Amino acid sequence: MAGRELPRRAAVVIVGGGVVGLSAAYHLASSGVRDVVLLEKDELGAGSTSKAAGGVRAQFSDEVNIQLGLRSLRAYESFATDHGQEIDFHRVGYLFLLDRADDVATFEASCAVQNELGLPTRMIDPADAQRLSPLISTDGLLGAAFCPVEGHCTPESVVLGYASAARRAGAVLIRGCEVTGVERDGSTITGVVTNGGTIATDTVVCAAGAYSAAIGDMVGVPLPVTPVRRQILTTEPVSGLDPMTPFTIDFSTSLYFHREGPGLLLGMSDPDEVPGFQLGRSDAWLPRLGEAISHRAPAVADVGVSGGWAGLYEMTPDHNALIGESPEVSRFLYATGFSGHGFLMGPAVGEVVRDLYLGEPPVVDVSALSVDRFGAGAAVRPELNIV
Repeated sequence: MAGRELPRRAAVVIVGGGVVGLSAAYHLASSGVRDVVLLEKDELGAGSTSKAAGGVRAQFSDEVNIQLGLRSLRAYESFATDHGQEIDFHRVGYLFLLDRADDVATFEASCAVQNELGLPTRMIDPADAQRLSPLISTDGLLGAAFCPVEGHCTPESVVLGYASAARRAGAVLIRGCEVTGVERDGSTITGVVTNGGTIATDTVVCAAGAYSAAIGDMVGVPLPVTPVRRQILTTEPVSGLDPMTPFTIDFSTSLYFHREGPGLLLGMSDPDEVPGFQLGRSDAWLPRLGEAISHRAPAVADVGVSGGWAGLYEMTPDHNALIGESPEVSRFLYATGFSGHGFLMGPAVGEVVRDLYLGEPPVVDVSALSVDRFGAGAAVRPELNIV
């Protein structure tokens, strides 16, 4: 077990040392909550956070996700000043490419909501999209959505910044400490059992990402989170690459790319991926990826691959996060199931967890993200996220 010796007691135990857990630890400790303990079974950020593409945006189709994204985006903009940690925030914008009429209509409606909430998204034509992202082909494009204040940053640097800030505020962060059980006295949590001993506590925050279902089972609160592998590649240098190339997403195929040093970071979802904890890389998705690149970004087709990695998305049935507090088990809070959006929402979610713990109205009303929406007999609402 790395880090400090395991405390005997804690006011709050946070399970998971990614950006969501670290943000929660920082916001709780900095608000005056004493004896905040975060447990991470590996290294801080070693899970989905370190495998993220680094995108930060607020272009979503419903108000709660837009608000979480927008509040987090503002936190990332001032992160270096607030926490003394440079995160290489590149404000190059997000560009969604649209080749289906229904998608154009959906994005137009979403754009209106985003504008009302203060996000300067605008709809643009294919020619403007190509001027912004010169590597693309406009073949078949009907339009695009662009927001200039979004972009991407370095997840590992965000982890370092939040970890340092949380420690300065008094939180205890323990690496190499795996949670193996949660003790209860009836409906009340009394302790967290780990491979290094037991911590007495009455509050647990589950921020365990793809592993959250197991933590929920320990507590007796089902969390419908399923791990699904996503893979990312990095390319060799791209000649003449525009440094302001936006985070570009071909919406119908999910192909995306953004500048990474002299080359590109790119990826795409694989509809044939079988859920599970596969962390090794596979070549099965490459033919579909190659087809998407040849069609939408042919200038990238002949660029060599320099590296890549695989990580886990933490998927829920409707691809929306689970954030809330259990009414059956006191006090079990959860912030998980972000379905690929945990990194970009992490700063705001940490604030929400703080508010829920303190019994204050959250900075963003997340009541719609309660796990209760999947209760017996409840209809699974349509996916609200536009990605």
